[in-house]
Amino acid sequence: MIDFAFLGQTILNGLSVGCIYGLIGIGFCVIYNASGIVNFAQGAFVMLGGMLTYVLGTYHVPLLPAAVIAILIVGLIGVVIERVVVRPLWDRNAAMFVMILATLAVQIVIERATLIAWGDQPKSLPVFTDYPPIRVAGVAIGYQTLWIFGTSLVLIALLALFFKRTLVGRAMRACAINRDAAALQGIVVPRMLALSFGLSAGLGAIAGILVTPTQYTAFNVGTPFAITGFIAAIVGGFGRPFGAFLGGLTLGLAQALAVFALGSGLKNAAALSVLLVFLFFRPSGILGSAK
Repeated sequence: MIDFAFLGQTILNGLSVGCIYGLIGIGFCVIYNASGIVNFAQGAFVMLGGMLTYVLGTYHVPLLPAAVIAILIVGLIGVVIERVVVRPLWDRNAAMFVMILATLAVQIVIERATLIAWGDQPKSLPVFTDYPPIRVAGVAIGYQTLWIFGTSLVLIALLALFFKRTLVGRAMRACAINRDAAALQGIVVPRMLALSFGLSAGLGAIAGILVTPTQYTAFNVGTPFAITGFIAAIVGGFGRPFGAFLGGLTLGLAQALAVFALGSGLKNAAALSVLLVFLFFRPSGILGSAK
């Protein structure tokens, strides 16, 4: 007999994790739209968000200021990576796969540096609101889950306003449509590329800060997050930020239902199965391709 309360809890948890996947997927889309690069260092930004917030907390920095500082630092790291690693390759017209491999190398370097600096032991953060969960029809809704849902929705709304209403957002959209035409209109395309890396890194850091109280962070958690975020972006329609968020929700829900029905051993298989289904039957993703 199906335990509907447990099923509801499973769906809630899956959607919560799916929001994190969606935010990571949006980070992939932001950089891809500005440059055509698939940035596999995105997972490192997620890891650094939670890790730096934890480290600042050990110096008695309150949680909120520590989170804000961590987001700013990770955003700056994203800009530095673009300037030091990506831009020289871009200026030399390097093949796109070379730049993609360069971001993968950055991911590995950041992981090793984090291991050396803070060790291999998992770290966690306190929940943002330390109250007992709200119970509805047998389903426990933790306040951290509400933080994840609420922050994700606010970020989606802010990003929509940013891309539609601000000059910088419109310039980034113009670069996504045609970089040469954008340059002819006076848009400084390299600057937009740097901003896209900074924005993507900041989004990854926020995702890491949100998820760390419910799981943990460690030097090696970036790669799994990067893979699931990349799959979410593909499922949503690569290059479509809102589609990536929907893809993340789809992925999180599929993993949760797989765990409910078949056990935790098939969690990753569920993610890959979702990817294969979309590649076979709807390769353009939920919202279609960006082109």
